[in-house]
Amino acid sequence: MDLLPTPVTQAGRDGLRAVLDKPRTAVVGLDFDGTLAPIVEDPEQARAHPDAVPALAVLAPKVASVAVITGRPAEVAVHHGGFASVPGLEHLTVLGHYGAERWSAATGEVTAPAPHPGVAAVRAELPAVLTRAGASEGTWIEEKGRAVAVHTRRARDPQATFEALRGPLADLAARHGLIVEPGRLVLELRPPGMDKGVALLDHVRRTAAGSVLYAGDDLGDLPAFAAVEKLRADGVPGLLVCSGSTEVTELAERADLVVDGPAGVVALLRALAARIG
Repeated sequence: MDLLPTPVTQAGRDGLRAVLDKPRTAVVGLDFDGTLAPIVEDPEQARAHPDAVPALAVLAPKVASVAVITGRPAEVAVHHGGFASVPGLEHLTVLGHYGAERWSAATGEVTAPAPHPGVAAVRAELPAVLTRAGASEGTWIEEKGRAVAVHTRRARDPQATFEALRGPLADLAARHGLIVEPGRLVLELRPPGMDKGVALLDHVRRTAAGSVLYAGDDLGDLPAFAAVEKLRADGVPGLLVCSGSTEVTELAERADLVVDGPAGVVALLRALAARIG
């Protein structure tokens, strides 16, 4: 049986206690890549940890909601996660594109507003920008529908390429009303106002949650961490979990609990479900 770890902060212990005491009012928020799915070189090959869906299927009926919050399109996350048509996941919601898209397991449908026109303009100009920056070799562009991302993990010097592209991509984004969000050797160009913090706060308010747990692994999860901290200040207990990474330390420094990557997240979900009973 998986043991339920103890958070290192009092706020985290209070958050965990609130989830356990009143699970029917608790929201469990989870990042996808690096949290439910191991990081891989090709994002299209990312798949949820093999034990993630079984763990979620046991936990989800016991809480108010489980929300997977990701920068990917909702349907892509559903496919890569294997979330569709799974008994027990009726309370699962996937908030794709940082909440711009909402997929509900109960209906199997995605709802979303019209995309920002700047994304198409950026997509058209991006290859030329990479060439001018001398960064076309080894980088690749990920089409994300409502956003576009440039990965440098395959470049000869991934970190140097990442740093060299920050300025040119910020200029490109600004010309078309977008922002650049850095991640683990990836720079994503997307509309402002799209982030995991906004998505998490909206979902917590929709469900009238009495407590929240959020687990993430990357810089893009910092807004969700800030959202949980805001909820705490407003009287809603919360637990911050870092899916441990040696590449990103900012989350670990702010987390109440650090677990060993997706396997550790899965173990935590199983332990929660077992304690709730």
